[in-house]
Amino acid sequence: MSVRKRLLSFFLGCSLTSTLFAQVPYGSIKPTPPGEILSNLKKLNVLGSVLYIAAHPDDENTLMLAYLAKERLVRTGYLSLTRGDGGQNLIGPEQGENIGVIRTQELLAARRVDGPDQFFSRAYDFGFSKSTDEAVRTWGQEKVLADVVWMIRKYQPDAIITRFPPDSRAGHGHHSASGFLAEEAFKISNDPKKFPEQLAYVKPWQAKRILWNVFIPGAFLSNKKPDEAGNLIGIETGLYNALLGKSYGEIAAESRSQHKSQGFGVPASRGARVDYLLLKGGDPAEKDPLDGIDISWKRISGSDAVQTQVHQLIATFKPDQPAASVPALTQLYGALNKLDTTSIYVKAKRQEVEQLIRQCLGLWFETNPTDYAATPGETIKLTTNIVSRADSPVKLVGIRYSAGKDTTLDLTLKPNDVMLLPTLVTIPKTQKISQPYWLEKPIVKGLFQVDNQQLIGLPENPAALTASYTFEIGGQRFTFNRPVVYKSTDPVDGEIYRPFILQPDVTANLTERVYAFSDAAPKTAELVLKAGRANIAGTIKLDAPSGWRVEPVSLPFSLAGKGSEQRVTFKITPTTQAQNGKLQAMMTTSDGTFTTGLRIIAYKHIPTQTLFPPAEAKLVKLDVKVTAKNIGYIVGAGDEVPAALQQMGCRVTILGPAELSRSLSAYDAIVVGVRAYNINDYLANYQANLMDYVKNGGTMIVQYVTPGGSGFIQNGLKVSQMGPYPFKVVNERVTEEDAPMTFINPQHPLLNYPNKITEADFSGWIQERGIYFAQDWDKAYEPIFSSHDQNEAAKQGSLIYAKYGKGNFMYTGLVFFRELPAGVPGAYRLFANMISVGK
Repeated sequence: MSVRKRLLSFFLGCSLTSTLFAQVPYGSIKPTPPGEILSNLKKLNVLGSVLYIAAHPDDENTLMLAYLAKERLVRTGYLSLTRGDGGQNLIGPEQGENIGVIRTQELLAARRVDGPDQFFSRAYDFGFSKSTDEAVRTWGQEKVLADVVWMIRKYQPDAIITRFPPDSRAGHGHHSASGFLAEEAFKISNDPKKFPEQLAYVKPWQAKRILWNVFIPGAFLSNKKPDEAGNLIGIETGLYNALLGKSYGEIAAESRSQHKSQGFGVPASRGARVDYLLLKGGDPAEKDPLDGIDISWKRISGSDAVQTQVHQLIATFKPDQPAASVPALTQLYGALNKLDTTSIYVKAKRQEVEQLIRQCLGLWFETNPTDYAATPGETIKLTTNIVSRADSPVKLVGIRYSAGKDTTLDLTLKPNDVMLLPTLVTIPKTQKISQPYWLEKPIVKGLFQVDNQQLIGLPENPAALTASYTFEIGGQRFTFNRPVVYKSTDPVDGEIYRPFILQPDVTANLTERVYAFSDAAPKTAELVLKAGRANIAGTIKLDAPSGWRVEPVSLPFSLAGKGSEQRVTFKITPTTQAQNGKLQAMMTTSDGTFTTGLRIIAYKHIPTQTLFPPAEAKLVKLDVKVTAKNIGYIVGAGDEVPAALQQMGCRVTILGPAELSRSLSAYDAIVVGVRAYNINDYLANYQANLMDYVKNGGTMIVQYVTPGGSGFIQNGLKVSQMGPYPFKVVNERVTEEDAPMTFINPQHPLLNYPNKITEADFSGWIQERGIYFAQDWDKAYEPIFSSHDQNEAAKQGSLIYAKYGKGNFMYTGLVFFRELPAGVPGAYRLFANMISVGK
C-alpha cells in the first residue's frame, strides 16, 4: 500500500433558494417543534437587524449571535472576512483553500444551530498577520472595504457589532483589520460616491451605530466588566429559552463545536453570562444595542392591521394543533402583500410567514436525483416526494425545475399520504460545472477573484439544480424553492444527503502534487482519469515547461461507464535547461478540451464537497543530496511531507502503535508530523522507545506542536517532554515569508551536509517562515537560525538541535508542511540535511 493510501486510511480511522438572505438548512427539511414555531411567530413582531463582523470562522461570539437571533429575534448576520484558509487542520491533510472549503461548511453548520445568516468577503486567509497594515495591504484595502460596504448596503443592519478592536489588542492582524474595515465601512456606506458600481443592485445605507463586543483574553466565560473607557452596555446573554428547551450558552456551545477542523469543541455554559458592548460610532446607546431604534411594525407605513393580526396569531396559537394557525397565516400573508413589497422587512416577513405555514402544516418535500453528479447536457431522473402531515386542505399546483422543465399539476394532498412524482430533466449544455465560485480563478495578492458582484458575500454557490414547489393553501399560492439533493442510506448513519453537482465529462488527477528531480533520471507521472458520464473517449497529453521531455506525446483513453477510471503513465525527464513550472494535463474529446482534476472532501460533520482544481502538478529541478534513505513517519494532524520524502528518493514507512512497539533501529530518521504530540494519545506509551532510538544513534525530527489546551498533561501535549532534554513551545512565529534568516553557526552540520545551505534556500517560501517556536530550551540544544518580522526582536526557536547519546534530535517550527507540497527547492535541501545528519 502506498504512503498516500496508508495516510488516508490512518486519517479515516482516527445555496441560496430565496429572494432574500435565508440560507436553506442543508439536506432534508427538519420538523419544527411547537415551541420553535411559537418563537418564530413572535419573531414576526420584530423588524430589527444586526450585522456581526469578524475575520475568520470561529471568531464569532456564538453566544451573542444566539442571543440576538433567538432571544431578541432580530434578523442577524455574521460576516467573516475570510474563510479560514490559513488555519491549521486538525482532522485531515487539507490546507489553504481546501481547508477554507471545510471551514466554510463548518460555519454554515454553526449558523444552522444558532440561527443567523452567514456571509464572506473575498479576502483570503493568508496566515497569521501581526498588523492591520499588513493584512489590508495584502488583501487590497479598497476591495475588501468594498465588500464590507456591499454587505452593509445589502443587509441593511440597524446596528453593526465587531468582535475585535481595530488595534493590536486584537492579537492578529486579520482580527484588527476586521474591526478597522467595519468602522470605515460604517462611515461611508451611506455615501453614494463610494463604490457607486454597487448601486445597480443596492442603495446607500446608514446603520444607527457600530459597537465592539469587547473581548477579554483569558476571561471569555467570566462576567468581569472590561476596563474600557466609554459607555459599556452589559447584556445578559446566558438566558434560558423555555420554548427551545435550551439556554443560549448551550446553543452557543453546540454552534462553536461545529468547528471540528480547529479542535474547538467546547462544553456547554448553563449559568449567567454578561456580554459587554462598547459604542464605537453613531447614535449613543445607554442600555441596549438597539436603543432608540424602532424595531416594531411602526417602521412600515400602513401596517396597523398586520400588527393586530400578528398579536392574534401569537395569542391563539395551539401547540398541539399548529395547523389551526394556517388560515390566519394566509390572511396575514395577503395583508403583507398590500404593503411596500420593496421593503427589506416586508420581504423578510413574507418569507417568514411562508415558512411558518409550511411548519404548521408539517409540509415536507424534496427532490432527489439517482446520482449525486451529472454533466452539462445530460438527462437525469429525479424523484420528488411530498407529504402534508396536517388535516388541512393543501393542493400541489405544480413543480418547476431550474433546468427548464415545468410540471403542471392539480393534486390535492391527502393527510400523511406521501406523493411520489418521478420526472426526467436535461441539464443545459451551457451550465457551468460546480466549482466554488471563489475558486474559479487563481488567488491574486490575498484576494479571491470574483467578477460577479451579486456572488460576493454568498457562503457557497447557488444550487446546481433547484425545484420550485407551488402549493395552493387557503386560496393563495405559495412557492417554495429547494435545492435538488442526492440522498442515500448508510447502514450505520442512516440517511445521508450530498449536494448535487455538475461535473466535467472527464477529469484527471496526477498522483503526486510535486515531482522533484535531484538528477537527470526520469520519473513516472501516473494519472487517474475518471469519467463524468458514460462513453467518453479521447486523448490525453501533458504540457510541461521548457526543458522537460514528456514521453509519449499523448495517449488514448476510453471510459465506458460513468464514474469508471483508467490509469495512464508518462515518463518525465529533465534536461540541463529544465525550468521549474507546472505539469498540466489536457484531455481532448469530441466535445472539447478538459483540464480539471477532481478533489472530494468528505467528513461526516459536513456535506461532502466536490472541487475541480486544475489537473496539474509542480515540476521542480533540485540540486539536493540525501544520504538518509529509510524514513519512519508518525502521522500528525495532516500534512504531505511523506510524499515529499518519497520525491527525494526515500522509503517512507508510516509508524503506528504496532511499529513503534518494535525496534526502530532500521530507520535512518524518524519524522513526527505536525501536531502529532497534540492528538495521538498512544505516543505517551512509546516515548521511551523513541528516546532510546535517538540515544542509540537514530535521528528524530519533531514538527510543530501547539501549546495550551485543557485536559492534556502539559502545554496541550500527550507527553510531559517531547525531546531528550526539556524545552517549551510557545505561540511565537515569523509571519513574513521573506524575513531574513540569520545562520547562528554557519559551520553547523545541518547547514553544510550533504547540501550547503545559503540564503538562496529561503527564497520563494510561502505564507510564513515558521510557527510555534521553541523557547527556554535546555543548554544541550543549539538554535540554528535567528529570524524576525519587521520591527520585532530576533527569535531563535524555529529549529533547535541536540546530540543525545549517539543520535540527533530536532524540534522545528519551520513550516515544511507548507513549503514541501509547494515545491520550494530550499525547503527540500534543508529537510534533506535534517534527515541526513546522522549519516
